[in-house]
Amino acid sequence: MKEPTVNNGNGQVKSYVVAGAKIFCNFACNRKKIRLPKSHGVYIKEKALLNVMDYKPNKNILSFGVCTSPKNPNPNSPNSCTPKIKLKWVNGKEDMLVENQPALLNTCTTKCAYGGKITIVDDGQ
Repeated sequence: MKEPTVNNGNGQVKSYVVAGAKIFCNFACNRKKIRLPKSHGVYIKEKALLNVMDYKPNKNILSFGVCTSPKNPNPNSPNSCTPKIKLKWVNGKEDMLVENQPALLNTCTTKCAYGGKITIVDDGQ
């Protein structure tokens, strides 16, 4: 499979995201690896490709450590992050389906209910 190398107009090159990619929340202290408990059966460089539905808390996205969001349920004391994500990753590659869902790209984002923006900082390849 050929990796996309499309420039999105701001100088950023798009690439497919595979299991083990690193993600970050702007209200967190740590980067974490995105998990894929079961492969979708599509691989790049012998690593499982993810799709936009791989956003589920405690399955794909684990705690980032300490949450500093003012919307955190306990704003007086930073809590351990328990992501509350209800929306799939946005801006997946619509013309590359992985188990009938758009492939996840390094430019995709999702949001936490506590206001955090979750981005992909390393595609894992």
